[in-house]
Amino acid sequence: MNWIILIIAGLFEVAFASCLGKVKETSGTTMYLWFGGFLIFLTISMLLLIKATQTLPIGTAYAVWTGIGAVGTVLMGIFFFKDPVSFWRIFFIVTLVASIIGLKVVSSH
Repeated sequence: MNWIILIIAGLFEVAFASCLGKVKETSGTTMYLWFGGFLIFLTISMLLLIKATQTLPIGTAYAVWTGIGAVGTVLMGIFFFKDPVSFWRIFFIVTLVASIIGLKVVSSH
């Protein structure tokens, strides 16, 4: 169950990072609304990470959480923020995903 909580925490990390992208692109009230979303998603992500680490090894949980956030944020950047796409970016995203899966497989919990 805590692996599911950890995955959800990682998805909230993607959400808070994506809000930062929108904060950068907006101004005025809209910017503050995106910043509010950032704070809400950040808080939820951290609380879920804390919950997951009650039974999962902290090193593994943190690596998986940041990996999900990194991969998700790169994909959000590519699909929604027009970030550049190259062979090497995709190659390293794939290796990161493989590493996340590897950590899950070798985890004792």
